[in-house]
Amino acid sequence: MPATVVHLGGSDSGSRRPDVGRRPQGRKGGSAEDQSSRWAGFRRPYGVPTPRSGIGTATVSDVELIEALRTTGAVREFEDTAVPDATVYRLLDTARFAPNGGNRQAWRVVVVRDPALRKAMREAYLPSWYQYLAQAAAGLTPWAVVTDRAREREAILGASVIAESAAQAEGGFAEHFDQVPVMLVLLADLSKLSTVDRDCDHYTMVGGASIYPFAWSILLAARTEGLAGVLTTMVVRDEAIVKELLGVPDHVSVVGVLALGVPVRQPTRLRRGSVDSFATVDRFDGQPLGDS
Repeated sequence: MPATVVHLGGSDSGSRRPDVGRRPQGRKGGSAEDQSSRWAGFRRPYGVPTPRSGIGTATVSDVELIEALRTTGAVREFEDTAVPDATVYRLLDTARFAPNGGNRQAWRVVVVRDPALRKAMREAYLPSWYQYLAQAAAGLTPWAVVTDRAREREAILGASVIAESAAQAEGGFAEHFDQVPVMLVLLADLSKLSTVDRDCDHYTMVGGASIYPFAWSILLAARTEGLAGVLTTMVVRDEAIVKELLGVPDHVSVVGVLALGVPVRQPTRLRRGSVDSFATVDRFDGQPLGDS
């Protein structure tokens, strides 16, 4: 671990450094023999499972698939280690195969590097973050669709106190949001999303089904590079500001920001509810699904 560590709060994590080795170049396509020889001496290409003993076992590079699915949590604390553009490119090159409606691939990504833009993104993040903390402190699920709106408004009034307190402290992930090694702003082209719930008279979320799997694929691909991160949607509260900062057109929406880097420590155990706490048979109020 390097002497300098960026402490950004939240979940702890840590792993190997990003693989900065060059990938072999060559023409696309070709026979299986061509592809195999082209990769000779290099780590197995993404998307090609490494054979192991046992039935139905496949891996994602050096990390077993099931292990990766069960241990890829939200990480907000990174080492002060730069992530090469080539590594970011590989993450996106793998994630682009994420499932999506009609294969229209409505996602767009803005890689934010400019320090001034990053600071502006942090300033867009912080007000909503402090409002989030104020609501959570009041025992509310922040901005829940089903909630006590009066209590919510009252709780948000306390955000300024939290902000003042944070200004006197070292700060965590939010206060150092501009310092994350990789900042990817995830966008959605609304003209390419088939939102079957568009005309419903209640809160809807269908469009995200064609975007968020792409974000999850980035986080999974990051594991093969010794990276980790988190998807945050906090800046969406001030979407107009973000769109102006990044020159995003009207028909494209901001759906979140992925922060990535070399984790201080890679989570190995995550806390989640058991299957029988959320899965039932035939009806919402049906019998819990068992494992036998």
